[in-house]
Amino acid sequence: MTTLSSTLSAVNPLDAGSLLGAFGALGIAVVLFAETGLLVGFFLPGDSLLFTAGLLCTAGAGAGPRLDLAQVLAAAAVGALAGAQAGYLVGRRGGRALLARSRSKRLHEGAVRAEELLDRYGHGKAVVLARFVPVVRTVLNPLAGALGVGVRTFTLWQVVGGLVWTLGLVLAGFALGSSVPNVDRYLLPIVALVVVVSLLPLGLELLRSRRRAGAR
Repeated sequence: MTTLSSTLSAVNPLDAGSLLGAFGALGIAVVLFAETGLLVGFFLPGDSLLFTAGLLCTAGAGAGPRLDLAQVLAAAAVGALAGAQAGYLVGRRGGRALLARSRSKRLHEGAVRAEELLDRYGHGKAVVLARFVPVVRTVLNPLAGALGVGVRTFTLWQVVGGLVWTLGLVLAGFALGSSVPNVDRYLLPIVALVVVVSLLPLGLELLRSRRRAGAR
């Protein structure tokens, strides 16, 4: 019990390397489930976690734990798909009320972006695109349930989007780690770049929304 509590206290939930070092592949499943299925998980580092996990599956990654690629891919897919489906079911039972109780400005901005995606692209495309936008992927799943998106439609496209997102980022990290010698030396700047790139869609959407509001 003491060892477990000391491990938990030493983990930084915002640091992908810290999470992977403490929990390995199991941590990936738990974090992705929380980020995509629970509104409280909007701050978790899904993109950087997946990419870093892929890097740590290669022989060239000397820093951090050595992970098994098959386990990482399975954990990522299970966590992301189960989380999204759970978020959708929560939304059907009262997602709007849960969102209204939150005081997080960032979470409410994500809800606005999620609703815009659903209106602009339709249900299927929006569910897939939301996977690649931080915060929006947290909010869209319960919002889809609250707005009455069909179960079959949501399930089909969340599976498609979830697999492309999780497997794509893990394999991208694995490919980079396999091709660059001593990739662990560049781990921090690479993860920082992944975080910046993952935030670009959200930033562009915010900029477009402000321009549209200014034009009106």
